[in-house]
Amino acid sequence: MATTGVRTILYPVRNLAEAKELFTRLAGRGPVADSPYYVGYDLDGQHIGLVPNGHDAQNMTGATAFWHVDDIEASVKMVLDAGGTTQQEIHEVGNGRRVAAVVDAEGNVLGFVQDA
Repeated sequence: MATTGVRTILYPVRNLAEAKELFTRLAGRGPVADSPYYVGYDLDGQHIGLVPNGHDAQNMTGATAFWHVDDIEASVKMVLDAGGTTQQEIHEVGNGRRVAAVVDAEGNVLGFVQDA
């Protein structure tokens, strides 16, 4: 299993307009993806995303760092085999990108991304 490291961090937000205003100011530039269901910023290879209603709809408890991997099934299995639990099943989010989130035995949320 290979990884290119943590390149995506997603934040659950309840008020997308306010969060978008703040993160645009923090980033010093506008988003590269801007829709009612997701707002994303590209900061020199680091992707920062805002997930509306992520607290409830995706069980997000706070910001989640996503490891970019070449085998999402193996990555999820590794954490589950080490005593972790599933927070968000593997699913496609568009353009062949698959994501999942697990909670390790220490209670840390680990996200995984695999691109087609």
